[in-house]
Amino acid sequence: MKRKSLLCLIVALVTLSSCGEYQALQKSQDYEYRYEAAKAYFVEGKYKKASTLLGDLIAMLKGTAWGEESLYMLAMSEYLSHDYETSANYFKKYYQTYSRGIFVEQAYYYSGMSLYRQTPEARLDQTTTITAMAEIQNFMDLYPNTRMKQACQDMVFALQDKLVDKECLSAQLYYNLGSYVGNCTSGGSNYMACVVTAQNALKDYPYAAPQKRERLAFLVLSSKYKLAIESVEEKRVERFRDAIDEYYAFVNDYPESKYTKEAQDMFEKAERIVQHKRIDIDEED
Repeated sequence: MKRKSLLCLIVALVTLSSCGEYQALQKSQDYEYRYEAAKAYFVEGKYKKASTLLGDLIAMLKGTAWGEESLYMLAMSEYLSHDYETSANYFKKYYQTYSRGIFVEQAYYYSGMSLYRQTPEARLDQTTTITAMAEIQNFMDLYPNTRMKQACQDMVFALQDKLVDKECLSAQLYYNLGSYVGNCTSGGSNYMACVVTAQNALKDYPYAAPQKRERLAFLVLSSKYKLAIESVEEKRVERFRDAIDEYYAFVNDYPESKYTKEAQDMFEKAERIVQHKRIDIDEED
């Protein structure tokens, strides 16, 4: 059987290289020959042609000796053609259909890789990023000793950074909106929204890059200071005290921060306001 398949593959390679009968192949009723031709296209790196032929064949080949290999090769053809959404679906279909298949570990891995490669930039919706992290983590749980462990861990960290970037952009947007109330349909404050968003990111992503955590921490401090400035008089001193507490936490965590001067200026103004209990904010700023 193997000798016959090898012979078919050799014949297909010769035929495909000597004449262009791709369209004829698509109409052929000889499924074995079409399958070997698809393998030949795959070997030659013509992944789009391979995937087209295999896509028409997988339903017919299911349950045959070629069914498992055809589905995996179809998934790889789509992956190598950079159609990551389609390849993710086929890899998942493979490991769900052939849970004990010879390519099952690779299918789990490339399913995660396919999702990883289609994750969007940080400013866009990150649903795919979260799905990719879950798929890669699932692969590592199933194959804890895989040789791809380091690559998978690197991908998870990169995806976490993307989620942190998303939160940083959201927190920065709230901060930039500042006292604008047009987006605060249910009350509240953009500065408070910035504080909540940044604090949640710091809690949810403890292993984020230090410079990103530093930026989030500074946004919390700066937003609390701005929120105090905008407060009604009876809440102002209390909120400046909160900003002062945040300053001490910030300088303790980041004693050599690039934001040190800005933080120090806010601290000194907040201190004077707390000491005098009441002061003209405009004079301070």
